[in-house]
Amino acid sequence: MKYPVKPDLYPWHEVYPAFVKPEMSYAEMPKVEIADIGCGFGGLLMALSPLFPDTLIMGMEIRLKVSAYVHERIVAARANGNGCQNLAVTRTNSMKHLAKNHRRRIISQALLAEYAYTLRVGGMLYTVTDVLDLHQWMVEHLDAHPLFERIPDADVADDPCLVAAMTKTEEGIKVARNSGDKYPAVYRRIDA
Repeated sequence: MKYPVKPDLYPWHEVYPAFVKPEMSYAEMPKVEIADIGCGFGGLLMALSPLFPDTLIMGMEIRLKVSAYVHERIVAARANGNGCQNLAVTRTNSMKHLAKNHRRRIISQALLAEYAYTLRVGGMLYTVTDVLDLHQWMVEHLDAHPLFERIPDADVADDPCLVAAMTKTEEGIKVARNSGDKYPAVYRRIDA
């Protein structure tokens, strides 16, 4: 995987051609506001696109074939006039800097520091899992981080991002089909 040295060297005009023109400087461009880390087959991306048509959304997936599939899904939706101009996917390893223990966990103190660095103040971080132990792990680490505050579940029950995260991902659909439980937690990035 190749990573650009800095964000303004990424080919934004190629992945968001309806929003970014080649002649635009990085400062002029709209920025990605929603990231789906470990986007899988893109179910959440496709659900979020019409909810936030003027917001750039980036899916991140480590698996080559899966990220290629999501890319083709986006291209096909655009070609068929089904929107998705605000979507892109990149093959990346979001966990490459994690410590040796719990490498496969998408939430850790090390990675939370990167999320806090990346998210603007007021930005939201959503977690949903069907594994109670993992949910407790994520909540414990997020609660302990000084730059994230949990939003009460009742305050986000109708949040369209949370609803989509719980119902439109491949995993969420599978859990619902099997009548399983889902454990959400939503956090806001706060100022230091």
